[in-house]
Amino acid sequence: MPETMLAVCKTKSDAGLEVREVPRPRPGPEDVLVYVEAASLCGTDLHIWRWDLWSQRRIKPPLTLGHEFCGTIVAVGDKVRHAAVGDYVSAESHVTCGMCYQCRTGQAHMCPSTEILGVDRDGAFAPYVVVPEKVIWQNDRAKLPPEIATLQEPFGNAVFATMNQSLSGQSVAVLGCGPIGLFTVAICKAVGAKAIFASDIHPYRINLARVMGATQVFKPTDGPADTVAQIVEANGGYGVDIVLEMSGAPAAITTAFRVVRNGGIVVLFGIPAKPVEIDVAENMIFKNLTVLALNGRRIFDTWYKTRWLLEGGVVDLRPLITKTIGFDEVNDAMEMLARGDACKIVLLPNGGKPPDIPKRARVRTPHPNITGAPVHR
Repeated sequence: MPETMLAVCKTKSDAGLEVREVPRPRPGPEDVLVYVEAASLCGTDLHIWRWDLWSQRRIKPPLTLGHEFCGTIVAVGDKVRHAAVGDYVSAESHVTCGMCYQCRTGQAHMCPSTEILGVDRDGAFAPYVVVPEKVIWQNDRAKLPPEIATLQEPFGNAVFATMNQSLSGQSVAVLGCGPIGLFTVAICKAVGAKAIFASDIHPYRINLARVMGATQVFKPTDGPADTVAQIVEANGGYGVDIVLEMSGAPAAITTAFRVVRNGGIVVLFGIPAKPVEIDVAENMIFKNLTVLALNGRRIFDTWYKTRWLLEGGVVDLRPLITKTIGFDEVNDAMEMLARGDACKIVLLPNGGKPPDIPKRARVRTPHPNITGAPVHR
């Protein structure tokens, strides 16, 4: 195993990314070392590439990016008990403290001490990544090839936002067809929404919304009033039952509250770049709306729902993979994402080659609780 490796890094306080040689990470006692087979690019990576205000406040270079990935465990720490060399895995990107109020009451996705892979600690845009055993998620290689397994982390965001309400037989508007919005369209279709109206400003994404199951698609042109009128007409003259706002664009948020029917549901998941003004009286109170503001996904509750949707073949994400790339294409890939000409781009840090692991290294050590042996603390 090499002592150094190439990685996609933010090396300085400026726009762009750099591929540089860094030391191979070493697992601590409770960590695992994962040979990365696939890592997908995300909107967060795009923020870091652009070096916008959020990135300037949050990111501390040098940093290896990448929080969506899958691969094979090639080494484990001395205290690791539930994972083994040879396991095909992904990981929850949020490393939480486990001790705060949120962590102890089933709300770990809101942990105020969260560290995010590729944001607060080195990530997976590299041949190897170290993560704590507690965030590891076991995959079934026969059901999830690497280019799909790497998408579970972002797909889980859409699962969390979308499946918080009953969608069967409901009319739904999905505003914003970036990756999360397109995942949302697919989930709505899979669970039986009667009509799905999708809206986005990019033709490439609008076409993908059709592929993923949207009943009708719209490109906003003349502001919220025009989009509302088009969706209401398409829905038989009525506002929709549920709106899933996935863009964070102020015009889309305005559209969300106007296009939903009285007594309907608005889910806010897109993150605005700045404060947004909302007419609370007219567009919320007098309409008797249920409004949900959501972020992330439940750890690990959402992962089990994600497994059912993907491993069971309920949702097929293959049409959303624009391309696979190597290290030398990363900055060009970011340009594509910035233009809206791509959905999910998957980096193959090891060139798509599986790890070479001797069979003797794959033997799993049973946990004492599994064998029935006493546990001494």
